[in-house]
Amino acid sequence: MQLRDALKDYKRNRAHRTRFPGERRTTAGRFSGRDGRLVHVDESGQIRDFSYPLVGLTGIVRSRFGVRPCDEENDNEGEIDGETAWFEASAATQRYETDTTLIVTEHETPYGPVTQYDCTVGETHVTHFDASEADENLAVVACIGFAPGGRDTQIAQLRHGDAVEVYHAEETDYVASATGFEELRGEAFGTFESFVDDEPTTYPRPVTDDRYEEGHLSGDVVGVVPTTDGTATVATYLTSRSEHTREDALDVVRSAAADYDAEKLARVAADTTNTVADAPYGDAVATDLHVLSLLSGRRGLRIAGPDFDPYYAYSGGYGYTWFRDDAEISRFLFESDRYLDLALDDWHDRSARAYRETQLDDGSWPHRVWPFSGELAPGWANGRLESGSDVDYQADQTGSVVAYLARYLNDTGDDRVIETLERALAGLNDTLASDGRPITCQNAWENMSGRFTHTAATFLEGYAALAATDSDLAAEAKARADEVYEAIDDFWAPSRGIYALREYADDHEESGLDDRCDSATLALVDAHRTYAEVGEIDVERIERLVSHVETVIDELYHDPAESSVEGLIRYEGDDWRMREQDHEKIWTVSTAWGAHAAASLSALLADSDDARNEAFAETARDLLALVLPDGPLTTEGGYLPEQVFDDGTPDSATPLGWPHALRLATVALMDEYGLFEERSVVADD
Repeated sequence: MQLRDALKDYKRNRAHRTRFPGERRTTAGRFSGRDGRLVHVDESGQIRDFSYPLVGLTGIVRSRFGVRPCDEENDNEGEIDGETAWFEASAATQRYETDTTLIVTEHETPYGPVTQYDCTVGETHVTHFDASEADENLAVVACIGFAPGGRDTQIAQLRHGDAVEVYHAEETDYVASATGFEELRGEAFGTFESFVDDEPTTYPRPVTDDRYEEGHLSGDVVGVVPTTDGTATVATYLTSRSEHTREDALDVVRSAAADYDAEKLARVAADTTNTVADAPYGDAVATDLHVLSLLSGRRGLRIAGPDFDPYYAYSGGYGYTWFRDDAEISRFLFESDRYLDLALDDWHDRSARAYRETQLDDGSWPHRVWPFSGELAPGWANGRLESGSDVDYQADQTGSVVAYLARYLNDTGDDRVIETLERALAGLNDTLASDGRPITCQNAWENMSGRFTHTAATFLEGYAALAATDSDLAAEAKARADEVYEAIDDFWAPSRGIYALREYADDHEESGLDDRCDSATLALVDAHRTYAEVGEIDVERIERLVSHVETVIDELYHDPAESSVEGLIRYEGDDWRMREQDHEKIWTVSTAWGAHAAASLSALLADSDDARNEAFAETARDLLALVLPDGPLTTEGGYLPEQVFDDGTPDSATPLGWPHALRLATVALMDEYGLFEERSVVADD
């Protein structure tokens, strides 16, 4: 997203109740891509790249499509949009083609129906138009703006007849039409006055008569694409000069434009679809796998979600790999695969390799890295790379990676992760205080410091998982797991019957326990199930876990009257991204976490023949229903956004990988323990 696009959106939405002005929202529309380029197709058919974190190339930053009669004559030279009927979301419907990832957008225009097909193949994206059912012979008007190297300036075009190359220095972006271009021009960048004007500018802008050079010194390609038998195809391709010659790149983009029609695109899209046989809620499982593949780069590292806020106006960005999110996703995928037989061994191997390659010398992992390279990305919690305090460090990330790698080692016997785990164990030990709890650091939500129950849960999970291996590290890990298990009761807040959010940091204005309910503390249940593999959970701890889960879910549950949405808020007092709303917003990751924790506690109780397991199974079913494909927290495109306003408007990163992985793991766990049936494992008297 370039500054002029952000300013344009700001002008349109600065007074909006639920939109944060200046963002590039993905809460509507659908994505295409797998292990590479990530392209968003909004409800009007506009395409835009969210590819940089995954492939290191920026690509398309804006676009607009429409149609006009082929015999249309423009009276005003240069006004390429003369009688163009631009595609609008209000006159379109969109879907994934059945059993494929092909995006189909059906447009109603004054000239008749036009169907648009979109599919990303590697670093190539193909958009095919079918206007054969229209009332007139139509041409497609295509406006596509590129930002090679992330640049809006110091870029230019080379015209190659049926293809155009847009370049800065290293990155080169191409667009080609199977039927060539009847008209072709660049796009005026606009004046300083237009940037500060109260009204947003139109796109495309008229050509400026007195600046002959700007048609070439532009990243925007605006052209009329003729149809053959009512169809036309436009392909775009992202690459770099060091990877491909101009001739090779032109061959790739021309071939893509010439070779793909709707039928061939559907076949390609079917090949990238995860089929799930005999799985409960197979549509949810398939969507979860699809989303996680969309967010994955070739190295196996994932972005948290599409980066809707590239200027950090309202957040710290989302297009990076956090090792907390990524490792939790890896573990949930691993556990689900072992039960549902999803054939994801390549995914697990890539994750293990990526964690080996990105580990720091002290055994920890950095705050954020770029998925396309594994190199350090912008962040604010890299205290262990700086000379300052470890407070600016998120210790739960290391605990989560250890939990995954230990599971991976135990199942695969891949001893290449032994050295990584040895260093990681030392890193965990270094950040475990003498009282058996993690040191003061940042929390999972990245907005507080202190000593957190959630961080302790990830340490218990990591130590216990490592203790369950046959490695030489198991004995030491078991001793540490025992320490953390005993110390967790230091977080118990008896007045509320929960484990507190945190113990305040020494420099905080308050002292003692912060006894607010926090959905992240629900991680305690899974951690205890893992600990049960190597240690004994006493009766008092079981009772406290039961009280904790019941209370946290009850206190965080929010059912606003003005819409059908309901679910769990993140934590008590959460005021982030509320806009004009008075109440804390519902989070899908918190709701899915609640479902998984309830299911996990039901399984833990069932293992000890505790009849209360059915009550938690019912809670798990109720919460899971809220995030299933037909649930109120799921978008029309089938995605789970990070947050939802009380009026039902989705917000923030969409789709977010973490709740999709949690949903997948919850479905697998509940099916494994028979929790979809309303029955108890305890026999009747």
